[in-house]
Amino acid sequence: MSNVFKGIFPPVPTIVDSNGEMDANGMATMIEHVIHHDADGMLILGSGGEFCHFSTPQRKKIAELSLKKVAGRVPVLIGIACPSTAETIELGLHAEQNGAAGVLVVNPYYAKLSDEARFTHYKRIAEALSIPVFLYNFPDLTGQDIGMDVIVRLAQEVPNIVGIKDTIDNISHTREIINRVHPFRPDFIIFSGYDEYLLDTLLLGGHGGIPATFNFAPEITKGIYQAFKQNDLATAQKLQQSLAKLSPLYALEQPFFSVIKNAISLTGVNISTAVVPPSLPLSDEKIEKVKEILKAVPKIIRVA
Repeated sequence: MSNVFKGIFPPVPTIVDSNGEMDANGMATMIEHVIHHDADGMLILGSGGEFCHFSTPQRKKIAELSLKKVAGRVPVLIGIACPSTAETIELGLHAEQNGAAGVLVVNPYYAKLSDEARFTHYKRIAEALSIPVFLYNFPDLTGQDIGMDVIVRLAQEVPNIVGIKDTIDNISHTREIINRVHPFRPDFIIFSGYDEYLLDTLLLGGHGGIPATFNFAPEITKGIYQAFKQNDLATAQKLQQSLAKLSPLYALEQPFFSVIKNAISLTGVNISTAVVPPSLPLSDEKIEKVKEILKAVPKIIRVA
């Protein structure tokens, strides 16, 4: 099972109309775009999929449509995180029933939890589901780290928890997970969260990444992974340097959802760039900045 989850799993943005409702045709366009560019899998309703701004019924509808459109061509992870354990399990069972390959779960946000509470939250989710569960560590947004000791304990005691997306702006954190978990569980999947740590994660013994940049620059992130697998580190280094030039995109707007959608549109994919409130559409000035950043890697990215 762990081999299914290696490589590049882009977080597909949820395409919506001007009313903030899912645009089914736009979602189909994005899914076909991602598959056409040889993604190894995809993540639906991750951070870049605006999961936090949708209701539970909306999230179920998005998951159902996406899984139907993919139709088993690549493995799909569904983001199911909620502040409550019960609702997270509800979304997990729905994903399982509709054919998801696995689920991704960021730790509960708002209320600070003890180590034991976080451990028990994930354990209950994993025991309720028969499909693999991935931890998602993103303390900058949740307000709390899952915790190294909790991660190690979950890897030791809960076999249905098969990996982690580690979104911490410090590669030493990912290194410590690998060093502590892989000695007893070498199949535990390590995905980079921040795009720019993709190559570092692979070099340390990780298995891939969940980079939003794939959605508009697939040649870069997929190219890094392929070059690494072929031991072509010179190519991987050049592509990593191109990827680094795109990092300023994430600082243009908070949250970054409208930035990613505009970058996708500017590189020739016909989608709506609307976002779900309280997110705001990108100003004309910031759209021009997106263009400038994309044009920094002209040999790879073609800006419309």
